[in-house]
Amino acid sequence: MAPAGASLRAAVLCLLAWAGLAAADRVYIHPFHLLVYSESSCEQLEKSNAEAPKEPTFTLVPIQAKTTPVDEEALREQLVLATEGLEEEDRLRAAKVGMMLNFLGFHMYRMLSESWSTASGAAILSPTALFGTLASFYLGALDPTASRLQAFLGVPGEDQGCTSRLDGHKVLSALHTIQGLLVAQGGASGQPRLFLSTVVGLFTAPGLRLKEPFVRGLAPFAPITLERSLDLSTDPDLAAEKINAFVQAVTGWKMNSPLSGVGPGSTLLFNTYVRFQGKLKGFSLLEGLQEFWVDNTTAVPVPMLSGTGTFQHWSDAQNNISMTRVPLGRSACLLLVQPQCMSGLQQVETLSFQHNFLTWLKNLSPRAIRLTMPQLTLQGSYDLQDLLAQARLPTLLGAEANLGKISDDQLRVGKVLNSVLFELKADEGEEPTTEPRLSP
Repeated sequence: MAPAGASLRAAVLCLLAWAGLAAADRVYIHPFHLLVYSESSCEQLEKSNAEAPKEPTFTLVPIQAKTTPVDEEALREQLVLATEGLEEEDRLRAAKVGMMLNFLGFHMYRMLSESWSTASGAAILSPTALFGTLASFYLGALDPTASRLQAFLGVPGEDQGCTSRLDGHKVLSALHTIQGLLVAQGGASGQPRLFLSTVVGLFTAPGLRLKEPFVRGLAPFAPITLERSLDLSTDPDLAAEKINAFVQAVTGWKMNSPLSGVGPGSTLLFNTYVRFQGKLKGFSLLEGLQEFWVDNTTAVPVPMLSGTGTFQHWSDAQNNISMTRVPLGRSACLLLVQPQCMSGLQQVETLSFQHNFLTWLKNLSPRAIRLTMPQLTLQGSYDLQDLLAQARLPTLLGAEANLGKISDDQLRVGKVLNSVLFELKADEGEEPTTEPRLSP
């Protein structure tokens, strides 16, 4: 059974994880003051650099070594606990990073969708995974690579001084807060619980040593880091098969061979795997398969969900589209954008890049709707190196990149994979119905 969305040219997932965060500054302050080093931190950093011994390193165990399976329930509990006792500064920092990652995410998604082929399935991108991957490399970078990554993340370095430098630990901590607020509020007000699990895979050539502080520093972004070594050069395709099999065995996530080949001469692969699971309260699964149009001429049979209730809705007569906000929690939603005619499918995607989604949301108003939509299982993978090349930054993580905080060895970064698995189903306990398909 092909999941709904498997043949879509593009699918945009908008999780408004910062919707409940206070973001307005009452007085003018440096817009990035919460993300850069403070003067006291700079003084401590300078002192530590002068006194600290050489950073400890370690070699990775072979990929055949066993490890504990990923416990997604425990990961969710960790995220929820991280939101308890948050201070105002933590929320402001998360709000700032939320805006930055969405700006970069939409920019990169547009490039991804332009180069995506229909045969490749759905183009799906997680702004959090993308931003977190780049911030992780920033954490392991030295100049000039660090300065270039900082600028690409959206924080200009006004000078070469320490207080203008991005604090990578603060950024990754803010990402942790964003993810925590998303899942913590997902179970509020009677809504089904949300799960958001992030796993990073670090795969190196045998004998390469990684620095312990770098790997430990990834924990806020990805509590589970899988570090393994294997031969990446003799048979790149075989290496990719081993990595795919290892990740699936540890996570249990069924992804369609996300990695193919590892790139010639690679000594380090940095792969980010994200799984989002949500359930729709008040929706039930229709009996049998229903037709779902994926383009102007093609309909595929898919499982469909149906629910009746009051949703935030808006019909845009000027652009011949309508949109419906389906809540997944207090701080997350699914925004469904539908063309009024089949010929408008391409137009929907074009409009999505010309409008601010938050502005669109302001136009929504309550409306009683009987809504039908596919039971969604969207999955996709892309190589961040390809997107950087499209952004005219092909060497940012290339052979000349200075990643001295990751390893003292000469690194050659291969593919930087981002894999996303998005699953949305009816809430448990809802029985299949024979309700006919109706449109909003």
